[in-house]
Amino acid sequence: MGTRPHARGRYAACALMAAMTVGVAGCSASRTAGRPATPSPAASTTAPHVTCTKLVSYWAGEALKGSKWAGLDWEQKGLSNEQYAIHEEVVAAGRAEAARRGRAAGLRLTDQLAEKECRAANGATGSSENWRPPR
Repeated sequence: MGTRPHARGRYAACALMAAMTVGVAGCSASRTAGRPATPSPAASTTAPHVTCTKLVSYWAGEALKGSKWAGLDWEQKGLSNEQYAIHEEVVAAGRAEAARRGRAAGLRLTDQLAEKECRAANGATGSSENWRPPR
């Protein structure tokens, strides 16, 4: 065949390099097979009452401030049915407190009541038809 004088050597060198690359990659992968290449964050295990408190407090605060987002429904806010019931009670109490002592006092009260009610209801997640436990 009409190959150049050093073509066979080049083909052999390329084949050798490819074999070495596969071998090196294979060795490298076997040493770290049990470890991920980058560290992954630890799974979060937030207690249900903490999540409930954050959600209810946030949305109750938005309602007291008159935010344009305060009018979203319970699903859009990410609340369960039970959390929404707590939200409504907390907002009513917060508005009454704000009328008596100012918005700052109303916001403090909503935070306190949200924590108390969410803790008592263990996160208030069980009544929502759409709620699914975290995986």
